[in-house]
This record gives sequence, C-alpha cells and structure tokens, in this order.
Amino acid sequence: MEIKKQIETLRAELRQYNYEYYVQDNASVSDFEFDKKLEQLKALEASHPEFADLSSPSLRVGGEITKNFKTVKHINRMYSLDNSYDENDLKDWETRNRKIVDGDIQYVCELKYDGASISLHYEQGKFVQAVTRGDGSQGDDVTANVRTIKSVPLQLQGDNIPEKFEIRGEIVLPWDGFHKMNEEREEQGLELYRNPRNTASGSLKLQDSSVVASRPLECLLYQLVGDNLPFETQYAGLEAARSWGFKVPQESELVSGVDGVLDYVQKWDERRKDLPYETDGVVIKINSLRQQEELGFTAKAPRWAMAYKFSAEQVSTILEEITYQVGRTGAITPVANLQPVEISGTTVKRASLHNADQIERLDIRVNDTVHVEKGGEIIPKIVAVDLLQRPDYSEPTTYATHCPECNTALERKAGEAQHFCPNDIGCPPQIKGRIQHFISRKAMDIDGIGSETVDQLVEAGMINNYADLYDLTADDILPLERMAQKSAENLVQGVEASKQVEFERVLFALGIRYVGETVAKKLAHHYNSMDKLMAMPASDDSESDDLFSSVDDGSAFAKAEKIQELIAIPEIGERIAESVVDFITDEKHREIIGRLKHHGLNMKLSEKQLEGQTDILASKSIVVSGVFEMSRTDLKKLIEKNGGKVSSSISSKTDYLIRGEKMGPSKLEKAEKLGVEMISEAEFLELIAN
Repeated sequence: MEIKKQIETLRAELRQYNYEYYVQDNASVSDFEFDKKLEQLKALEASHPEFADLSSPSLRVGGEITKNFKTVKHINRMYSLDNSYDENDLKDWETRNRKIVDGDIQYVCELKYDGASISLHYEQGKFVQAVTRGDGSQGDDVTANVRTIKSVPLQLQGDNIPEKFEIRGEIVLPWDGFHKMNEEREEQGLELYRNPRNTASGSLKLQDSSVVASRPLECLLYQLVGDNLPFETQYAGLEAARSWGFKVPQESELVSGVDGVLDYVQKWDERRKDLPYETDGVVIKINSLRQQEELGFTAKAPRWAMAYKFSAEQVSTILEEITYQVGRTGAITPVANLQPVEISGTTVKRASLHNADQIERLDIRVNDTVHVEKGGEIIPKIVAVDLLQRPDYSEPTTYATHCPECNTALERKAGEAQHFCPNDIGCPPQIKGRIQHFISRKAMDIDGIGSETVDQLVEAGMINNYADLYDLTADDILPLERMAQKSAENLVQGVEASKQVEFERVLFALGIRYVGETVAKKLAHHYNSMDKLMAMPASDDSESDDLFSSVDDGSAFAKAEKIQELIAIPEIGERIAESVVDFITDEKHREIIGRLKHHGLNMKLSEKQLEGQTDILASKSIVVSGVFEMSRTDLKKLIEKNGGKVSSSISSKTDYLIRGEKMGPSKLEKAEKLGVEMISEAEFLELIAN
C-alpha cells in the first residue's frame, strides 16, 4: 500500500502544480522540479499498472491514436446564440424578456472568445468525456485529445461538486502560442497557420494526441449544465466552477440593465487587443437560472442570452466579377469575386451580394472599389461602394435572367427577395444539394457517403435524386474513383441503416422549402404519417399507397383547402403552407416519396412516439410560470404531447396558466385582469389524465 500512497501523493502534487501554472498563472515550482516528479510518477505507474487512473497527470502527454472520431449525441443540446450589433437590438431583447419574467433582471457579461466550442463531461469529480459542438445535437468524441490540454482538470477539487454534469467552453490558442508555432513552421519552410481559431479547431481532430499535447491550447469555461446544480445564478456557477479547478476567465462581470451591458462592451472593445486570446464580442446572459428556465429556448438559441459583436474590421478592394450560385432549393445568390484582401487574419476573395435588391440599393458594379467587412467577423459582405473611385466606363449591373447551371428562366415570387430556378429535378446543383441535405447529420445521417461521393454518383449518372441511393449496390459503386471494396460496402450499409431514422427527420430530409427541423417535427406530430400529410381534402383520407400515385394538382380548391388546413396548425404560416402543398402535389415528388416508402423508410411516427400522445389540449395556448415538482422542460413536453401550444407570455388568447411556486406578481395580475384560467401542476396532470 506504500506504493499506492506514493502514487496518489505525486498525482495530487502534480494536479496542484498544473492548476497553479495553467489556471492561476502562478507557478510555485520550477519546470525542472515538475518534470522530475512527473517522471517519477510515470515510472511508478508503469511498474504498478494495477493503480492505473484515467485522471492521472501522466496521461497529459498523449500518445493515443484516434483514426475515426465517434459521433456522440449531446445529452443537452448545444445551442447557438442570437447576435446583436447595436444598442437597439439589446433594448428590444430586454423589453421581450421583461414581458415574460418578473422581478429585476441582472446580466452577466462575458467575453466571447473565438475558439472551438466544447462540452466537457464529469462524473464523481473526474473528467470522462469531451464532445465538440458539431451540429448542436451531436458532435465528435475528442476525449483523448482534450485530456492533453493542461488547463482541463482531470480531477476536480473542493466541495458541492455535482455527481454528474457538463461544462461548456472554448478551446483556444493564445496569441503567443500561435505566433510561436508559426515561427517554427516558417523555419521549417511550411505554410503558416492563418488564425488561432482555425488552428485550435483543427488541433482537436488530429489523430495523434501527443501532437495535440505539444500545442499550447487552453480551455476557457463559461457554462455549467446539469440537474440539481448547487447554485441559483450564472455568476455563482462561474465562481463555483473556478473553485473546482476550471479556468473561468476573470473578465466576467455582473451588471444591471442595458446601460451596464453597453459600458462593459465599450470597455472591452477598447481593451480586447491587449488580451492574450482572440475575441470577437461579448456574451450577455440573464443571471438568474430560474429566469433562464422560464424564458427557455427558440428552435436555435436560448432566449436568455445574446451575443453582442464588436465592430467588424473593414477594408477596400476591387470587385472583379459577379457570378451566381444555385442553392439546393433553387435559390440564386449573387457572389462578388474580389481582388484578394486580408481581413481579421484571413484572405477574402469572395463576398455574398445577397440578392438583386441589395445590388440595386448599393448600385454595385463590376470594377467598383468596394468596402468589405466580415459580418460578425465571420461572413464577408460588401457594405458600401466608393463612388469617387468608379471608372468612367462603368455600367449598371443587369441581374441574371436565367439559371447559370441549366439555363432555365429564373422566377421571383411576389414578396420574396431572391430569384429561384424552378428546375428542381434537372438543375445539377439542386440535384446534388438536395441529396447532400438528405444524407446530412440532422436529416438521414448516412455514414460512408460525403459531398464528394455524391458529386461522383450524380456526374456518373448513377443517381438523380435521393431515392436512387436505395437502389445502389456495392458493385455499382466500386468503379468510382478512389472507391475500395470496404468503402463501397460501408456506403451501402449506411444507406440501409438510415431506414431506421424516425419519421420527423425523414420529413426534414425531403428538403421542402421553408421546412426546417422544427417545422418538420411539428408537421410529423400533427399528422402522424406521410399519408395523412399528403392527403388532399378531395382525396380518400385512408392510409393507402394510392395517395402516392396521383393527385389532381389542377384542383385550385383542393390546394386552397389544404393550405388553410396547414395554416390552422400553430406556427405554420402561409408561406410554409404554400410550399408544403406545392411539394406534396408535385407528381415527381410524390413518385420519389412513394419509392422511399417502398424501400422501407419510416413514413409515420413509431408506436413509442405515439404513446401517450393525445389531442386533449388541441388549439390550447398555455403559459407555464413558477417552480414545479417536475422540471419545466418535462411540463412543456407534456403540453405539446397532448396537442397544446406552449406560449411564453400571457395574452387574451391564453387558455390556461399553469401556476407554480414563486410565480411573479405581474403575471398573476395580468392573468386575473384578462380572466385567464389558472390551474396548478396537479390540476394540469389530472386534466390530461382524464
């Protein structure tokens, strides 16, 4: 037992030295002393493998090889943030918040570090997993690489540590480390890294963790996620995380009101160039976790947080040519091809011109000197034209009239900003784009096939739409360039496995214009099956294959009735309804859907998904306010599962207010004034049970 105690003592000392040096920036021992103790620990562990521990400081040197990074579904979704660029955005946001939550609102301001988003998982105080953000729903397991980052604690210290939780943050590369890496590459005659963010992000996907260990990466943490967290505010959570050993930036501040937020923004907009890390803005979060829970989330972002972006860097260059890109839905995007120019550490050659109206509004012409900036320092855009530099021979831009890919005449519907190519089954970029969308992670998530393979298959004439994927065999695919037997088999197996994907994702995968993940889920749970969604008012409403064969799409009455039927679904507007009806009445699309059904894809909700689903609360608008026995999230799921709509604010259209403990007085007053029926959690559960 003496050896075990010696190993544990060395581990504890080395963890403390790591914490002091990499988190507190205050080393208490020399590098020589640290390395000597580390070598002593490694020798003892090598001779006594029975005392192995994944949280040992000796594992930070890396050495594990990862050829394929496993895809992991996030336990709690990693949302993106809504962006704000001026004071009015923040004031509007605060006004919306005050309509929903009661009491004073405090904000935590944090610097928005530009790195690679990460979610760290801890159990019993030990680091167990690191997952990249990915698409927000699932990401890549990069545990072996993140374990080598010295500022990530492998064993937590202190009290009140939850048994299991996640903590979110950014993997960043400090400027000093970035410049040092580039100096070394320059000496070796290698191409220099463009910016710290991309270098940090790329590091996480390196196959050899020992290479990651050699890079001066750091992990800055900003958000704890889990059940029964031992604090009530965001700021208290940051302090707790810091006490447990996480590197939480000291620049965070607790402020009151928009004025306090703007003071913070102004201060750091001036000081950010002195920071050791790359940063592009400020993240503002409502401090109270109870208020955060009450505000909840939209389909893409939390309502209780906002990213305020610093003013973007702006440069001038020459617009050499305007070309046009075709998206998967046929949307045409004009693109400015620029004389290369550097902005915020990256070389920019192209910028989006958005649409014909934008070109006309700015009077953008070829050979103009234009002012370019990165919107939110990410997407390049033209913000102005230097008319004084315009050549005498300049001519106004004439917008394209025909598709640059298939020469079909472009269309532009009334009220829409973009032109569209209507040739959705014959235009190559649309064909490829629809298939690429179909196989994507959020849709069918088909392994073994990427965009390059899709391009090859389409160009070889082997597939022309996503239903064709299910006819492919390994022998069909083998003749493709760089396609081996194993790769061909993996592709076919991935396509076969996609038949297990649930109906709501199949519906999203079809690529109906304006039907994103949220709308697809809403339609799937409203109709329960593709047959019912596709049934026109004049058609037989039974579930039969006949629904896939033909429809009288010339019947204006049937279409109008179906549009109204869709609009009656909460949050389905006229534009979405019209797009859905256009899609389901198109014979070509009906034929493709029929083929997908024949191949065995899920065209209805599973029995498990339908379990407990009712229409008891159909067309009912319900507000949830206060603290309850069950989690607010579970309560909202029950409302939706029984056909109701969860609303964030009380109005004359509210049918029920589910009233919990600590409900704010203003909500109560408004509900009483409008005569809204108030029920308790127990009464709500009794209502849906009966």
